Amino acid sequence: MPYFIYKITSGSTGAIKDLECLDKYDEFKIAKMQIREKRLEFDKDNRIALKMIFAEDEFEAEQRLSATRDAPIMREWEK
Repeated sequence: MPYFIYKITSGSTGAIKDLECLDKYDEFKIAKMQIREKRLEFDKDNRIALKMIFAEDEFEAEQRLSATRDAPIMREWEK
């Protein structure tokens, strides 16, 4: 399964506005190197986030990125 690098642009409310697939790599090391370089380019804009995701295809990757996850349960000792 390939590694996808996505540019995620959020709106003013913080909701995901746009998912754009930038690249696709078969090896983790190469994907990791590329996302580090791309994060330096997009570092100045707070509304843009770059994420790397491991998925079967672009559709699955976008489904995973769009899914809302529950907040983690905070234990008493973590407060």
